Amino acid sequence: MANVIKIKKGLDINLVGKASEVDIPVSMGEIFGVVPDHYPGFVPKLSIKVGDRVKAGTPVLYHKLFPQLVVTAPVSGEVVEIHRGEKRKILSINIKADATQEYEHFDVANVASMGADDLKALLLKSGMLALVRQRPYDYVVNPDVTPRDIFVTAQMTAPLTPDTEFVIKGQEAYLQKGIDALAKLTSGSVYVGTKQGSALRLSNCKTYEVVGPHPAGNVGVLINHTAPVNKGETVWTLSATELVIIGRFLATGKVDMTKKIAFVGARMEKRGYANVLPGADIHTLVADKLGNNTDDLRIIDGDVLTGVQVIGDYRYLSPYSNLVTAINEGADTHEMFGWAMPGFGKFSMSRSFPAFLMGKNKEYDIDARIRGGQRAIIVSNEYDKVFPMDIYPEYLLKSIITFDIDKMESLGIYEVAPEDFALCEFVDTSKLEIQYIVRKGLDELFKEMN
Repeated sequence: MANVIKIKKGLDINLVGKASEVDIPVSMGEIFGVVPDHYPGFVPKLSIKVGDRVKAGTPVLYHKLFPQLVVTAPVSGEVVEIHRGEKRKILSINIKADATQEYEHFDVANVASMGADDLKALLLKSGMLALVRQRPYDYVVNPDVTPRDIFVTAQMTAPLTPDTEFVIKGQEAYLQKGIDALAKLTSGSVYVGTKQGSALRLSNCKTYEVVGPHPAGNVGVLINHTAPVNKGETVWTLSATELVIIGRFLATGKVDMTKKIAFVGARMEKRGYANVLPGADIHTLVADKLGNNTDDLRIIDGDVLTGVQVIGDYRYLSPYSNLVTAINEGADTHEMFGWAMPGFGKFSMSRSFPAFLMGKNKEYDIDARIRGGQRAIIVSNEYDKVFPMDIYPEYLLKSIITFDIDKMESLGIYEVAPEDFALCEFVDTSKLEIQYIVRKGLDELFKEMN
């Protein structure tokens, strides 16, 4: 029987545009992009050049600091472009996919009997370990460090995110195989966080049902309420959807990155689920799902709180994404006396609008507007109301801004990731880019400590 973690702090944002649990057709196009920025902390070096042919599972990038850690091609085909930005930064490696996919062969016949070193070498060579992140810093893993514990989250609670157990249905054996592999790679335990009443029956791990509002599905909440990270310790984190991909690889020997994602949002006219490959062009994926009116539209790779806007050079689906969201931008909205209107259709954490009287089932159509400009931090305790971790978010944020390393360490910087502060940013009266501040603080701390 699973242990239960109950949280009260948090916030469920009920948005218009949920996906029905039905499969919908999707076209992935022929150009796929491998984007180094999808992998936090990865310092990319090229393994290929334009004109090379690759198979699914062929290394295309390696980590400058840890050359054994590679990112592999999601498809077979020809490398047609290495897209660079300022200072020749690698923005993407573009691959024209073959009509029939070919896969690199990896020997997985003896996976069950492999020791930790051989198993890690296999996951490194195949690019599977690039799907795993570590804390501190929320970076791709340092393969030279054995994690104290490994944490897996098997539920998603952010707005419009899909039910994890629905998207991995029929692949539970791969999930278990992945857990069995992870158990060999840690000196401690594998922790798995699920939803209340989960149907998953997993072994070789410690299972917890995390109950409460968002961010109950965040791996940071699971860590904080089970085995917090202290200075000098390293843990690995990943979601169940990535672990299924790892388990599938260990069972088949093929680098098949296919995952089921949701197409959601108020502006997504055709909503549902489809099996896609990371690296697919998001504009192609949603081309037939948005209707005729594409003005004043924001497309997001991920959820509305932590996802990235699909714009300019950013157009390829992240390997960590489980949904694509389309909402109103709000740029053409001009509200006459909007501040003075009753706001029956507007969402407010502080109950500034009377819509809360309509109950928790009311769905809101929220656009991308910030509704205000930046100002000084207002100490109002509003972060604490939505932050269920044993950390003081306002004080930690101030220590990050001033880059006071001693205070950052004492206030829990090694335990957090930007996503843990997404709700703080949503309710913030000061309109600060809190997730950016946390990301920048972690980056600077890494440089200082390494």
